[in-house]
Amino acid sequence: MLITAPRVIPAEPDAAVFAPGYVLVSDGRIAAAGPGQPPGTPDLELGAGTLVPGLVDLQVNGYYGVDFQAADADALASVAARLPETGTTAFLPTYITAPLGELAGELRCAARDIPQLSGGARVLGVHLEGPFLSPARRGAHNPDWLAPASPEAVAQLLAAGAGALRLVTLAPEVPGGLAAIEQLAAAGMLVSVGHSDATAAQVAAAADAGARMVTHLFNAQRPLHHREPGVVGQALTDPRLVSGLIADLRHVAPSVCRIAFTAAPGRICLVTDAAACAGLGPGRYLLGGQPIELPPGDNEAPVRADGTLAGSALRMDRAVANLVAAGAGLAAAVAAATRIPADLIGRRDLGRLVPGALADLCWLDEDLRAQGTWAGGEQVYPLP
Repeated sequence: MLITAPRVIPAEPDAAVFAPGYVLVSDGRIAAAGPGQPPGTPDLELGAGTLVPGLVDLQVNGYYGVDFQAADADALASVAARLPETGTTAFLPTYITAPLGELAGELRCAARDIPQLSGGARVLGVHLEGPFLSPARRGAHNPDWLAPASPEAVAQLLAAGAGALRLVTLAPEVPGGLAAIEQLAAAGMLVSVGHSDATAAQVAAAADAGARMVTHLFNAQRPLHHREPGVVGQALTDPRLVSGLIADLRHVAPSVCRIAFTAAPGRICLVTDAAACAGLGPGRYLLGGQPIELPPGDNEAPVRADGTLAGSALRMDRAVANLVAAGAGLAAAVAAATRIPADLIGRRDLGRLVPGALADLCWLDEDLRAQGTWAGGEQVYPLP
């Protein structure tokens, strides 16, 4: 299949935008991508917009009414089938803090169910956000379910999630936190600093121990201060760390999004932190089995009963558009939603339009809204 478009963004570092450009797909992978005239008669000519890699979201709590923490395989598959509507072709279902035994049971179910899924967006594994979090920065997490990061607790979750668990968010300053980072990193997990009141020095120590990410930068973490840089200051200045950013313009103001992109070029990845309300309208939903409410209005985010932000209703394509509106270049915003998260999760076959990569593609219109999505070269939105 040969596709042409007015713009093609390969999302590789320092790669130019092809305007116009083409992508050649063969056997589910990218065979070629380049600028100018295609090497043959196109099978599909996109008359407007931009062709980019499929979007990759490392933090999705739920969508379309489904709370992943309470979802069975059919419910998870139903969301995976619809996420291409948002341009997303790969994602990590995210489980938040719960009693340790319940989390272990949920991870065992995920390890059983995920390999059976097919079609729609790829499920890359599970993101476990908690229970090893700071009570001072717990956000929407239930304080009664937070736990110290004992070696036994970490081992229990690793065993339960074997083959599925891929990313763990924790606070390095909690009892056992640094040792847990070493234990998780040694097991091949991506470890992220989040819901943390750590000092900059403690975050640096977490990176020394193997942490490589910061969860939803600016939210539920010690902020930047001119005498104590905190989690934010270390995240923006430590080249070992990539930060997730919820660019719904409610969690983080547009000017602050731009500050992050300017301070840490190539080290910001867009996430939605979407909850079950995403893709639907105002109303009451669940996050981690606990109630939340999405108020009416543009750019609103769901909240707990006490007003605490609890996930988002964000689409990934909207996150890219919001970042561009905030002042980030289009190519940089696309990379933050494609190659950077794919590389962070160790999937260099995703998030880029280069020979050999999987042919996950997204066609964005002039308003940067997804109009077409392909997974492995097969059209998954709109369904043919």
